[in-house]
Amino acid sequence: MKIGWGWKITILYSCFVVLMVTLVVASSRQKFDLVSKNYYDDELAFQKTLDAGKNQAGLSQPVSIHANKDSVIIDFPDEFRSKVLSGDIRFYSPVNEDWDKSFKINTGNNSVTVSRKSLRNTKYTIKINCAVDGKNYYQESEILLHS
Repeated sequence: MKIGWGWKITILYSCFVVLMVTLVVASSRQKFDLVSKNYYDDELAFQKTLDAGKNQAGLSQPVSIHANKDSVIIDFPDEFRSKVLSGDIRFYSPVNEDWDKSFKINTGNNSVTVSRKSLRNTKYTIKINCAVDGKNYYQESEILLHS
């Protein structure tokens, strides 16, 4: 059985339409997580973060972050030794908003330990925002957690 050129064009066009409809449906089901629900409000307060980042850059060493199979250990610079740190640590996952975690800093021993039980095996951006003696510090670091 021979198919004429008109039918071939019709079949090709139909396949193209089916492909486009499939792609539109698949893309409409894609979930997009923004960095923050209050993005524009956060943008207005960004200058404070920039100033805290400059304060962090003036320290003798950055905040050290390392992980083992049980926990993530965050060690602060020697300038903070024997001083009370307050603030928060945010683990931001670009993969899924539900995997984001926040922890409060309230320590005087220059180190914070976070249990791996509450974290997923994925790439995290760790955002450390802390205050010591009334001066704010901010640092972002990336860490890849795997089993």
